[in-house]
Amino acid sequence: MTDVAPERRLYIKTYGCQMNVYDSERMADVLRPLGYGLTETPEGADLVVLNTCHIREKAAEKVYSELGRIKELKLAKAAEGGTMTIAVAGCVAQAEGEEIVRRQPAVDIVVGPQAYHQLPELIARAHRRSGEKLAAEFAPEDKFDALPKARRAAGVTAFLTVQEGCDKFCTFCVVPYTRGGEYSRPIEAILAEARSLAEQGVREVTLLGQNVNAYAGGLAKLVREIAAVPGLDRIRYTTSHPRDMDDALIAAHAEVEALMPYLHLPVQSGSNKVLRAMNRGHTAQSYLALVERIRVARPDLALSGDFIVGFPGETEADFEATLALVREARYASAFTFKYSRRPGTPASAMPGQVAEAVKDERLARLNVLLDQQQRDFNTAQEGKVLPVLFERSGRHAGQLIGRSPYLQAVHATANAALIGQIVPVRIDRAAKMSLAGTLAETLEHNLELA
Repeated sequence: MTDVAPERRLYIKTYGCQMNVYDSERMADVLRPLGYGLTETPEGADLVVLNTCHIREKAAEKVYSELGRIKELKLAKAAEGGTMTIAVAGCVAQAEGEEIVRRQPAVDIVVGPQAYHQLPELIARAHRRSGEKLAAEFAPEDKFDALPKARRAAGVTAFLTVQEGCDKFCTFCVVPYTRGGEYSRPIEAILAEARSLAEQGVREVTLLGQNVNAYAGGLAKLVREIAAVPGLDRIRYTTSHPRDMDDALIAAHAEVEALMPYLHLPVQSGSNKVLRAMNRGHTAQSYLALVERIRVARPDLALSGDFIVGFPGETEADFEATLALVREARYASAFTFKYSRRPGTPASAMPGQVAEAVKDERLARLNVLLDQQQRDFNTAQEGKVLPVLFERSGRHAGQLIGRSPYLQAVHATANAALIGQIVPVRIDRAAKMSLAGTLAETLEHNLELA
């Protein structure tokens, strides 16, 4: 009888955006043939990967803090005669690779977001103590070409990267420096991955890209092609840039049933002066006109956005312009951030850096307005019957949780056999972050019995 080697334990901690979530899933795919299976805690893991994000101001320091904790686990395992390999991946690895190795010698591997397909080789090198730790300079096409063709789906929804990198060079953003220039995957490769996901029971895909609507083949064309994949009933995409929202994509929102009526379209500020300083390439007026055109095509659209407060030079009048834009645009959800200096970006050296206390106060005021808009949008769903894709069991017995077309979490009492099904649900109650409902079939059945 042949001995089977015990499965190696892999722990991945993911920071930041959906792109990193996708990358972490693909790292697991790359490492699975080597015998690595995922574990939920770093204790006792054979390989620990921190997949990092460089967007927020203290992101790198959080990584170093976590590395200190992981180092102690590594030493404890070594004391028991075992080994633990530590890898830092993602955008912090790309931006601060040599610094990571200098500050935390316990790190065995540093791998940028375009090079994680090299993990098996880097692990082998680390095990041979070759001293080679850095792998950051690879073209995106090399990464995608080297990834396993088969991808294991983790549920009924999945992320699908179609585009990486950015050529916009917003003055506050590190993405062009950590992810590189815009690269679009071949449509054939994307469709093959989409078909594979559908065959595994995935019903909804979210197309990912730093500037996803800059997809070189045309995002509208790609959406229509994916909509034709049997089994894929829902399509979303993120993150969009207003400069790349073309007529074809707006038409797709009106014509492609599978394309959900939810759009994440970051504006960042309502002040034209601040937008120019950010190098966004649009004005508040052009953004609002674009939103209006999209809503004409899809009247029930739920709009989401990103906002940065306290950008260098932002005055109270500039901030008031942002509040005015929010009131006019009407958001169903939004992400808000205080401006934070990112080393090497043009904005980090701009005059007029805003005091932290002012940023805090403006952020709080903005969130009050956006929170109220989100509550209003959710409350407007009460009494409606929405198609809900159930994704998983809830915290309570007999409860399922799914998503509405507008990306709201919906929970209802339902049989677990409905996971993976799109079911009509009457919305009974709305909260800020979720909706509660009753299966329409159950409601009709009870009425017939009454």
